[in-house]
Order: sequence, then structure tokens, then C-alpha cells
Amino acid sequence: MEPKPEIDFDHFLGVDMRVGRIVAVEDFPEARKPAWKLTIDFGDDVGTKKSSAQITNYTREQLEGSLVVAVVNFPPRQVGPVRSEVLVLGALNADEGVLILRPDGDAQPGDPIA
Repeated sequence: MEPKPEIDFDHFLGVDMRVGRIVAVEDFPEARKPAWKLTIDFGDDVGTKKSSAQITNYTREQLEGSLVVAVVNFPPRQVGPVRSEVLVLGALNADEGVLILRPDGDAQPGDPIA
């Protein structure tokens, strides 16, 4: 994948990335590409949000209860019958698909990514 064009730092600062905990994983048979419907808790300030995520190389059990990093200030996007409110971040790996970005240590839902 080609590198993206340069942006200024103020644009980057406008992206609100937070730690969230996946609290529910549902099947999404209506999706054009295989995906899960996720419910993610981002703590008191942001609340609980829904997302559609093409991360099917993970089982439901691997996802439920796990921490993720997501962009929480994009406008909602309609993905079939699902209103996706946040974008879960991951690395695109040619062999394994999307590999979720996960905080380590004692990160908590709602913690901002700096």
C-alpha cells in the first residue's frame, strides 16, 4: 500500500482515538464481506458504541472482553442494516487480514490514545 499524503499535526490532533472493551459480538450475515457486529464500551465520557468490523480472523471468544483502539469521532456510517459509530483500528496483514491494535498494561475503557 502506498504511503498517504502528508498532513499537518493539527489534523492528527483532531482524531479522537480511545481504548474500548468489546462487550458483545454478534453475527453479521447481511455484510457483503465477512464481518462481526461489535458493541464496545468506551467508559463514561464516550459511552457504549456499535461498530461493524471485518476482523473475522478472530473468534467471538477471542474478541469478547478484549481491549481495542478505535476512532470515536468520525460521523456514523451505515453498513447495511448496522449503524457503525466507531472505527476499530487494525494493521492490514497480507497473510492474516486485519490484526487489531490493542493496548497493553493497565489501559482502561475511555483512555485517550496520545
